[in-house]
Amino acid sequence: MCDYTGLMGKRRAPPVRKRHARRDLSEPTGKAPGPGAFLDSLQSQGRYTFTRAEAARALGLSDAAIKNAFWRLARARRLATPRRGFYVIVPPEHRALGCLPAPWFIHDLMAYLGRPYYVGLLTAAALHGAAHQAPQEFQVVTDQPLPLVEIGRLRLRFVKKAHLADTPTQPVRTPTGDMRVSTPEATAFDLVRYPQHAGSLSNVATVLAELAERLDGVALVRVAEAEGEVAYAQRLGHLLELVRRPEPARSLAEWVAARATRIVPLTPGRPMTGAPRDSRWRLAVNDDVEPDEGVG
Repeated sequence: MCDYTGLMGKRRAPPVRKRHARRDLSEPTGKAPGPGAFLDSLQSQGRYTFTRAEAARALGLSDAAIKNAFWRLARARRLATPRRGFYVIVPPEHRALGCLPAPWFIHDLMAYLGRPYYVGLLTAAALHGAAHQAPQEFQVVTDQPLPLVEIGRLRLRFVKKAHLADTPTQPVRTPTGDMRVSTPEATAFDLVRYPQHAGSLSNVATVLAELAERLDGVALVRVAEAEGEVAYAQRLGHLLELVRRPEPARSLAEWVAARATRIVPLTPGRPMTGAPRDSRWRLAVNDDVEPDEGVG
């Protein structure tokens, strides 16, 4: 019988395995910056957006590693992703919102998507001083349908419009550069064109009453000429006079009188039979428009 005691000798404690801390991919590692340091570097340059391709070049990590690191940063509310492959850095003062305010990144986002755009409708009206009620979403007009973006408390709504290039815009300064915004006159026409994105036609009238101070009659005619849609000019003129802001509508009335060949409804799709007529604007008033109290 073999004696194994000599082979065993004294019992040795099993080797203790060293536990290696899981690598935090959001921190720098030496040769290339970690994702966290990459964000800090961009922010120190006044930049708040980047693409996945840009991050891959700078970090030298695999796509899976980048995805994992950015997921951790997003959980820590340091990063937001309004579109796949496009990232927004969120500094501490904006983390309660869940994202940077849209003006900080909208120009970069639309450049990334390769789409023309302008900030319009209620958002543009508020930027021009017609802020009777704060817009509940940031509205962007572009040439293709794009899905709603919801990040934290931010809602980014896209509205499709044909012939986008015909709409007059102006640059508005933001903390990170400029963004394109429809002029006050183009904003007025868009509000009439898309009342469903302004709450209702009654709300459109309320906003127009405040926006009227920024409207120039000659500029209104230029927008009407550029967009070539007489019916919207008829509706806009009627609403401006409804809220007792006739001054900017005077030049538009002359333009409409020379071009309006038929009576159009105030609200398309509703019957005109029996509706009162506004002869000045050749309009069938087939809807009840009730601006907020104190307007008109």
